Amino acid sequence: MSQLYDITVGISPEMPIYKGDPGVEVNSFKSIASGSSANVSQISFGVHSGTHVDAPNHFIDGARRVDALDPEKLMGRCRVIQVADDVVAIGPEHVGELDGIQRVLFKSRNSEFWNTPEDGFRSDFSYLVPETAKLLVDKGVVLVGIDYLSIEKSGSPGHPVHVELLSHEVVILEGVDLRKVEPGDYDIICMPLKYHGGNGDGSPARTFLRTLD
Repeated sequence: MSQLYDITVGISPEMPIYKGDPGVEVNSFKSIASGSSANVSQISFGVHSGTHVDAPNHFIDGARRVDALDPEKLMGRCRVIQVADDVVAIGPEHVGELDGIQRVLFKSRNSEFWNTPEDGFRSDFSYLVPETAKLLVDKGVVLVGIDYLSIEKSGSPGHPVHVELLSHEVVILEGVDLRKVEPGDYDIICMPLKYHGGNGDGSPARTFLRTLD
């Protein structure tokens, strides 16, 4: 029987937020306890909060927006690649043979950061280098993810990793929680919000991995 892993970081005011992004607010708009006929909550957050996807329009103005992402890229066979704890810059040598796998998630030392959200945003996370992004594009990867809030080194001039992936319409999945997931092959189910307005540059995404039968 297959096992389902929820690899989504829950949205909350206490979660780490990428430096400079909007904070998170979760409030009760109406409540039965205060005399309303129903409970209604209200949330406010940036679309790159927690577990989220980046659409091409995030760094390429006028490109595909999140509501137009190809759903076939968001579901299917996925490989979780373990990266050693002493690796900060994830290079091509860490990818390995993909055997036709089109979706990859990198599990690194970042996963342990989710144990201490009170530390806030950490800029010392492990990340992909541009050469790795190009290799993944060349191998036909359609979705690539990592276990922290950015796939690219903090403050990279020109954001070459994002641009390389998004210009080839590779979906970027950031902020996944892989603490309970072993390296290997799974099926991924990634479900970003479908919304209209704003820049359409990304969306939080409830994301699951399912073991193969």
